[in-house]
Amino acid sequence: MRLIILCLSFLLVVIQYPLWLGKGGWFKVWELDRQVQLAHKKNDELKERNAKLASEVDDLKQSKGAVEERARFELGMIKQNEVFVQLLDGSTGKPASAVNPNPYMPGSGQPGSVSVPASAPAASSHASR
Repeated sequence: MRLIILCLSFLLVVIQYPLWLGKGGWFKVWELDRQVQLAHKKNDELKERNAKLASEVDDLKQSKGAVEERARFELGMIKQNEVFVQLLDGSTGKPASAVNPNPYMPGSGQPGSVSVPASAPAASSHASR
C-alpha cells in the first residue's frame, strides 16, 4: 500500500510540473500578463504623446500665429521694423528670461544684444576700391 501511495504521489508531482513550471505554465502566464500590462501602459503614453504632436502639427499647418510664435521663441527672430527689448533683472543684472540662447542670431537673448531689422542699410565699407 505504501508503494502505491508513493507512486501516485510521484505521478501527481510529474503531472503538476508542466502546469506550474512548463512552457505554458502559470508562472509563464503571469509573467506574460505583466509584460502585456506594461506594453499597454507604454502604448497609452505614446498615444497621448502622438495626440499632442498631431495637435501641434495641425496648429502649425492651420495657423500662421503658431509658426510666428515658434520663430520668435525658438529661433529668436523678430519682424521687420520691430524693436527688440531685453529686460534685465535689477538684482543680478542678468536677463530676466532669455528668449533664445542662439549666439548667432542678433537679439537672441544675449546680454547687450541689439536687434537689427532686415531692411536696415548696411554700414558703408571702405574696403572696396
